[in-house]
Amino acid sequence: MHYVYILRCADDTLYTGYTTDPQRRVAEHNAGEGAKYTRGRTPVEQVHLETFDSRGAAMRREHAIKQFPRAKKEKLAGL
Repeated sequence: MHYVYILRCADDTLYTGYTTDPQRRVAEHNAGEGAKYTRGRTPVEQVHLETFDSRGAAMRREHAIKQFPRAKKEKLAGL
């Protein structure tokens, strides 16, 4: 399975990413081993998760979400 997730960072910014293991990835972000963007913004909290059968579909969705304005990301995540 492939996943697209949205994290809320400690500074209240949102980060969107792709993974095959959401639990591991959130732990990596919180350990400072995730994306450069989240390293200084820990702790992070997963606020949205979508599941896909193919990597390509997940990557397309990640790209689409990254283009959303903040308000649309918040609505998607139910914030």
